Amino acid sequence: MSTIGRVTHFTVRASTLGNLQTNLHKMSELQAQMSSGTKINVASDDPAGTADVLRIQGDQRLLDQYSRNAADGEAWLLTVDSALTTSLASLRKARNLTVQGGSGALGTTSRAALAQEIEGIRESLLAQANTTYLGRSVFAGTVSGEAFSDAAGGYVFNGVATGRVERTVASDTTVRVDSTGSAVFGEGTDSVFAVLDRITAALNDTTTDFAPSAFLDEIDGHLDNMLTELSSNGARQNQVDSAQDLISANQITAKTRLGAIQDVDLAQIILDIQSQEVAYQGALGAAAKVLQPTLLDFLR
Repeated sequence: MSTIGRVTHFTVRASTLGNLQTNLHKMSELQAQMSSGTKINVASDDPAGTADVLRIQGDQRLLDQYSRNAADGEAWLLTVDSALTTSLASLRKARNLTVQGGSGALGTTSRAALAQEIEGIRESLLAQANTTYLGRSVFAGTVSGEAFSDAAGGYVFNGVATGRVERTVASDTTVRVDSTGSAVFGEGTDSVFAVLDRITAALNDTTTDFAPSAFLDEIDGHLDNMLTELSSNGARQNQVDSAQDLISANQITAKTRLGAIQDVDLAQIILDIQSQEVAYQGALGAAAKVLQPTLLDFLR
Protein backbone atom coordinates (compact mmCIF):
# COMPACT_ATOMS: atom_id res chain seq x y z
CA MET A 1 0.00 0.00 0.00
CA SER A 2 1.52 3.26 -1.08
CA THR A 3 1.59 6.32 1.13
CA ILE A 4 1.28 9.96 0.15
CA GLY A 5 3.67 12.34 1.85
CA ARG A 6 2.12 15.22 3.73
CA VAL A 7 2.63 18.54 1.98
CA THR A 8 2.25 21.53 4.26
CA HIS A 9 2.14 25.20 3.49
CA PHE A 10 5.57 25.53 5.08
CA THR A 11 6.97 22.84 2.75
CA VAL A 12 5.60 24.62 -0.32
CA ARG A 13 7.00 27.95 0.87
CA ALA A 14 10.47 26.53 1.60
CA SER A 15 10.59 24.76 -1.75
CA THR A 16 9.45 27.85 -3.61
CA LEU A 17 11.93 30.16 -1.88
CA GLY A 18 14.73 27.62 -2.50
CA ASN A 19 13.94 27.53 -6.21
CA LEU A 20 13.86 31.32 -6.37
CA GLN A 21 17.23 31.48 -4.63
CA THR A 22 18.70 28.99 -7.11
CA ASN A 23 17.37 31.08 -9.98
CA LEU A 24 18.85 34.25 -8.52
CA HIS A 25 22.20 32.54 -8.01
CA LYS A 26 22.25 31.43 -11.65
CA MET A 27 21.44 34.96 -12.77
CA SER A 28 24.22 36.31 -10.57
CA GLU A 29 26.72 33.89 -12.13
CA LEU A 30 25.65 34.88 -15.65
CA GLN A 31 25.89 38.58 -14.86
CA ALA A 32 29.37 38.08 -13.36
CA GLN A 33 30.50 36.28 -16.52
CA MET A 34 29.09 39.05 -18.72
CA SER A 35 30.75 41.85 -16.71
CA SER A 36 34.13 40.08 -16.53
CA GLY A 37 34.01 38.67 -20.04
CA THR A 38 35.22 35.28 -18.82
CA LYS A 39 33.47 32.03 -18.00
CA ILE A 40 35.86 31.26 -15.13
CA ASN A 41 35.94 33.84 -12.33
CA VAL A 42 36.88 31.43 -9.54
CA ALA A 43 38.48 28.01 -9.78
CA SER A 44 35.28 26.28 -8.67
CA ASP A 45 33.50 27.55 -11.80
CA ASP A 46 35.43 25.00 -13.89
CA PRO A 47 38.30 23.14 -12.14
CA ALA A 48 39.48 21.40 -15.33
CA GLY A 49 39.26 24.61 -17.33
CA THR A 50 41.15 26.47 -14.58
CA ALA A 51 44.02 23.97 -14.84
CA ASP A 52 44.15 24.49 -18.61
CA VAL A 53 44.10 28.28 -18.18
CA LEU A 54 46.98 28.20 -15.70
CA ARG A 55 49.03 25.97 -18.01
CA ILE A 56 48.42 28.20 -21.04
CA GLN A 57 49.22 31.33 -19.04
CA GLY A 58 52.51 29.71 -18.03
CA ASP A 59 53.24 29.04 -21.70
CA GLN A 60 52.45 32.68 -22.48
CA ARG A 61 54.90 33.94 -19.86
CA LEU A 62 57.59 31.68 -21.30
CA LEU A 63 56.86 32.91 -24.83
CA ASP A 64 57.06 36.51 -23.63
CA GLN A 65 60.50 35.78 -22.18
CA TYR A 66 61.64 34.16 -25.42
CA SER A 67 60.36 37.22 -27.29
CA ARG A 68 62.40 39.56 -25.06
CA ASN A 69 65.47 37.34 -25.48
CA ALA A 70 65.09 37.35 -29.26
CA ALA A 71 64.65 41.12 -29.39
CA ASP A 72 67.76 41.63 -27.27
CA GLY A 73 69.70 39.11 -29.35
CA GLU A 74 68.67 40.82 -32.57
CA ALA A 75 69.91 44.15 -31.21
CA TRP A 76 73.29 42.56 -30.39
CA LEU A 77 73.55 41.02 -33.84
CA LEU A 78 72.61 44.26 -35.59
CA THR A 79 75.29 46.07 -33.59
CA VAL A 80 77.88 43.49 -34.62
CA ASP A 81 76.69 43.68 -38.24
CA SER A 82 77.05 47.46 -38.29
CA ALA A 83 80.55 47.32 -36.77
CA LEU A 84 81.72 44.64 -39.20
CA THR A 85 80.26 46.41 -42.24
CA THR A 86 81.93 49.68 -41.26
CA SER A 87 85.21 47.90 -40.54
CA LEU A 88 85.17 46.18 -43.93
CA ALA A 89 84.62 49.48 -45.72
CA SER A 90 87.44 51.11 -43.75
CA LEU A 91 89.89 48.27 -44.36
CA ARG A 92 89.12 48.21 -48.08
CA LYS A 93 89.85 51.90 -48.20
CA ALA A 94 93.12 51.29 -46.35
CA ARG A 95 94.00 48.63 -48.94
CA ASN A 96 93.39 51.05 -51.79
CA LEU A 97 95.55 53.66 -50.10
CA THR A 98 98.26 51.07 -49.58
CA VAL A 99 98.25 50.23 -53.28
CA GLN A 100 98.29 53.94 -54.09
CA GLY A 101 101.31 54.39 -51.84
CA GLY A 102 103.37 52.14 -54.10
CA SER A 103 103.31 54.69 -56.91
CA GLY A 104 106.82 55.93 -57.68
CA ALA A 105 105.41 59.33 -58.61
CA LEU A 106 104.46 60.12 -55.00
CA GLY A 107 106.56 62.64 -53.20
CA THR A 108 107.33 62.87 -49.50
CA THR A 109 104.31 65.07 -48.80
CA SER A 110 101.92 62.73 -50.61
CA ARG A 111 103.26 59.69 -48.79
CA ALA A 112 102.91 61.50 -45.45
CA ALA A 113 99.32 62.37 -46.32
CA LEU A 114 98.56 58.73 -47.14
CA ALA A 115 100.20 57.63 -43.91
CA GLN A 116 98.08 60.07 -41.92
CA GLU A 117 94.89 58.87 -43.59
CA ILE A 118 95.75 55.22 -42.91
CA GLU A 119 96.49 56.09 -39.30
CA GLY A 120 93.02 57.62 -39.05
CA ILE A 121 91.56 54.40 -40.46
CA ARG A 122 93.44 52.42 -37.85
CA GLU A 123 91.91 54.56 -35.10
CA SER A 124 88.47 54.10 -36.65
CA LEU A 125 88.93 50.32 -36.80
CA LEU A 126 90.03 50.24 -33.17
CA ALA A 127 86.88 52.15 -32.23
CA GLN A 128 84.75 49.66 -34.18
CA ALA A 129 86.52 46.77 -32.47
CA ASN A 130 85.48 48.29 -29.13
CA THR A 131 81.85 48.73 -30.14
CA THR A 132 79.43 48.26 -27.25
CA TYR A 133 75.75 47.49 -26.81
CA LEU A 134 74.16 48.65 -23.55
CA GLY A 135 77.62 49.17 -22.09
CA ARG A 136 78.98 45.73 -23.04
CA SER A 137 81.53 45.08 -25.76
CA VAL A 138 80.14 42.97 -28.60
CA PHE A 139 83.61 41.60 -29.42
CA ALA A 140 84.93 40.78 -25.93
CA GLY A 141 82.81 37.73 -25.17
CA THR A 142 81.60 37.52 -21.58
CA VAL A 143 84.21 40.00 -20.29
CA SER A 144 83.23 43.57 -19.47
CA GLY A 145 85.30 46.52 -20.65
CA GLU A 146 87.04 47.21 -23.96
CA ALA A 147 87.81 44.33 -26.27
CA PHE A 148 91.15 45.84 -27.40
CA SER A 149 93.66 48.18 -25.82
CA ASP A 150 96.65 49.85 -27.43
CA ALA A 151 99.52 48.68 -25.27
CA ALA A 152 103.25 48.94 -25.75
CA GLY A 153 104.46 46.16 -28.00
CA GLY A 154 101.11 45.48 -29.65
CA TYR A 155 97.36 45.51 -29.38
CA VAL A 156 96.03 43.42 -26.51
CA PHE A 157 92.79 41.49 -26.81
CA ASN A 158 91.12 41.79 -23.40
CA GLY A 159 88.21 39.50 -24.17
CA VAL A 160 87.78 35.75 -23.81
CA ALA A 161 87.92 33.84 -27.08
CA THR A 162 85.93 30.96 -25.58
CA GLY A 163 83.34 33.24 -23.97
CA ARG A 164 80.00 33.32 -25.76
CA VAL A 165 77.07 35.65 -25.22
CA GLU A 166 73.94 33.64 -25.99
CA ARG A 167 70.21 34.14 -25.95
CA THR A 168 67.61 31.38 -25.57
CA VAL A 169 64.83 31.94 -28.12
CA ALA A 170 63.02 28.59 -27.78
CA SER A 171 62.97 25.60 -25.46
CA ASP A 172 65.76 23.91 -27.40
CA THR A 173 67.28 26.83 -29.34
CA THR A 174 70.12 29.04 -28.15
CA VAL A 175 71.74 31.59 -30.46
CA ARG A 176 75.12 33.23 -30.08
CA VAL A 177 74.78 37.01 -30.43
CA ASP A 178 78.36 38.30 -30.06
CA SER A 179 81.58 37.81 -32.03
CA THR A 180 85.13 37.01 -30.95
CA GLY A 181 87.27 40.08 -31.52
CA SER A 182 90.55 38.20 -31.84
CA ALA A 183 89.09 36.11 -34.67
CA VAL A 184 87.86 39.21 -36.51
CA PHE A 185 90.63 41.75 -35.96
CA GLY A 186 93.51 39.54 -34.84
CA GLU A 187 95.57 40.37 -31.78
CA GLY A 188 99.01 41.59 -30.82
CA THR A 189 101.46 42.13 -33.66
CA ASP A 190 99.23 40.06 -35.96
CA SER A 191 96.24 42.36 -35.51
CA VAL A 192 94.90 44.51 -38.31
CA PHE A 193 95.79 47.56 -36.23
CA ALA A 194 99.46 46.52 -36.07
CA VAL A 195 99.47 45.92 -39.84
CA LEU A 196 98.20 49.44 -40.49
CA ASP A 197 100.79 50.82 -38.07
CA ARG A 198 103.54 49.11 -40.08
CA ILE A 199 102.11 50.52 -43.32
CA THR A 200 102.04 54.01 -41.79
CA ALA A 201 105.66 53.68 -40.64
CA ALA A 202 106.77 52.44 -44.06
CA LEU A 203 105.08 55.36 -45.82
CA ASN A 204 106.70 57.84 -43.45
CA ASP A 205 110.13 56.27 -44.04
CA THR A 206 111.27 58.26 -47.08
CA THR A 207 114.69 56.59 -47.14
CA THR A 208 113.29 53.44 -48.72
CA ASP A 209 110.83 52.69 -51.47
CA PHE A 210 107.37 51.68 -50.31
CA ALA A 211 106.42 48.14 -51.38
CA PRO A 212 102.64 47.63 -50.92
CA SER A 213 102.78 43.94 -51.86
CA ALA A 214 104.48 43.23 -48.53
CA PHE A 215 101.27 44.26 -46.72
CA LEU A 216 98.46 43.38 -49.10
CA ASP A 217 98.40 39.69 -48.20
CA GLU A 218 98.01 40.57 -44.52
CA ILE A 219 95.22 43.04 -45.28
CA ASP A 220 93.45 40.45 -47.47
CA GLY A 221 93.67 37.91 -44.68
CA HIS A 222 91.92 40.30 -42.27
CA LEU A 223 89.34 41.14 -44.93
CA ASP A 224 88.56 37.42 -45.28
CA ASN A 225 88.20 37.08 -41.51
CA MET A 226 85.75 39.98 -41.38
CA LEU A 227 83.75 38.63 -44.30
CA THR A 228 83.57 35.19 -42.69
CA GLU A 229 82.31 36.64 -39.43
CA LEU A 230 79.85 38.91 -41.23
CA SER A 231 78.41 35.87 -43.02
CA SER A 232 78.15 33.94 -39.76
CA ASN A 233 76.51 36.90 -38.07
CA GLY A 234 73.97 37.13 -40.89
CA ALA A 235 73.10 33.45 -40.54
CA ARG A 236 72.47 33.94 -36.82
CA GLN A 237 70.31 36.97 -37.57
CA ASN A 238 68.19 34.80 -39.85
CA GLN A 239 67.90 32.24 -37.07
CA VAL A 240 66.68 34.88 -34.62
CA ASP A 241 64.24 36.28 -37.19
CA SER A 242 62.79 32.80 -37.74
CA ALA A 243 62.53 32.30 -33.98
CA GLN A 244 60.67 35.61 -33.63
CA ASP A 245 58.19 34.57 -36.33
CA LEU A 246 57.59 31.26 -34.55
CA ILE A 247 57.21 32.99 -31.18
CA SER A 248 54.62 35.38 -32.62
CA ALA A 249 52.67 32.49 -34.15
CA ASN A 250 52.76 30.55 -30.86
CA GLN A 251 51.63 33.63 -28.93
CA ILE A 252 48.61 33.98 -31.21
CA THR A 253 47.83 30.27 -30.83
CA ALA A 254 48.07 30.46 -27.04
CA LYS A 255 45.82 33.51 -26.95
CA THR A 256 43.26 31.75 -29.15
CA ARG A 257 43.31 28.61 -26.97
CA LEU A 258 42.94 30.69 -23.82
CA GLY A 259 40.02 32.58 -25.30
CA ALA A 260 38.29 29.37 -26.30
CA ILE A 261 38.43 28.16 -22.70
CA GLN A 262 37.55 31.26 -20.70
CA ASP A 263 36.03 33.91 -22.97
CA VAL A 264 32.25 34.15 -22.94
CA ASP A 265 30.00 34.17 -25.99
CA LEU A 266 28.43 37.58 -25.37
CA ALA A 267 25.37 36.96 -27.54
CA GLN A 268 24.72 33.62 -25.81
CA ILE A 269 25.25 35.04 -22.33
CA ILE A 270 22.73 37.85 -23.00
CA LEU A 271 20.20 35.30 -24.23
CA ASP A 272 20.76 33.13 -21.14
CA ILE A 273 20.29 36.09 -18.80
CA GLN A 274 17.06 37.07 -20.54
CA SER A 275 15.82 33.49 -20.23
CA GLN A 276 16.67 33.45 -16.54
CA GLU A 277 14.91 36.78 -16.01
CA VAL A 278 11.76 35.43 -17.69
CA ALA A 279 11.93 32.27 -15.57
CA TYR A 280 12.51 34.34 -12.43
CA GLN A 281 9.55 36.63 -13.12
CA GLY A 282 7.38 33.58 -13.79
CA ALA A 283 8.53 31.94 -10.57
CA LEU A 284 7.76 35.12 -8.63
CA GLY A 285 4.26 35.21 -10.07
CA ALA A 286 3.65 31.58 -9.19
CA ALA A 287 5.08 32.06 -5.71
CA ALA A 288 2.80 35.03 -5.12
CA LYS A 289 -0.22 32.84 -5.79
CA VAL A 290 0.99 29.83 -3.81
CA LEU A 291 2.08 31.81 -0.76
CA GLN A 292 -1.04 33.98 -0.49
CA PRO A 293 -2.82 32.15 2.39
CA THR A 294 -2.16 33.54 5.85
CA LEU A 295 -2.87 32.17 9.32
CA LEU A 296 -6.26 33.83 9.31
CA ASP A 297 -7.20 31.90 6.18
CA PHE A 298 -6.62 28.60 8.03
CA LEU A 299 -8.58 29.74 11.10
CA ARG A 300 -11.80 30.52 9.19
